[in-house]
Amino acid sequence: MRASPTGSEAVRPTASWGVSLASLGVFLVSWALCWVNAYVVNDDLPNTCGDLRRQSFPPEVACASVNGTLTGANAGWIEALFFASLLVFVLLASMAAALASLRRK
Repeated sequence: MRASPTGSEAVRPTASWGVSLASLGVFLVSWALCWVNAYVVNDDLPNTCGDLRRQSFPPEVACASVNGTLTGANAGWIEALFFASLLVFVLLASMAAALASLRRK
């Protein structure tokens, strides 16, 4: 039989750490896409818009028209990906940290 792990062997990366780091990567990429859309693609939007709407999390600069349409807004799937990946990262990272602390005891 193998002896119980001690020291550095007790703390190994698990699948939950891997998925949480992958979701952090997806979150950062989606944040970057939102930022680029807000501050690079739509950089002249504040000069041409009467009703400008700014949002900081996720970054967004949009122009609201009289008929209710938004110009320059982030795509819905990017915002869904942004919040879903953030939620997955927080949940799995906290679960993996809790499991790692339980294994150390």
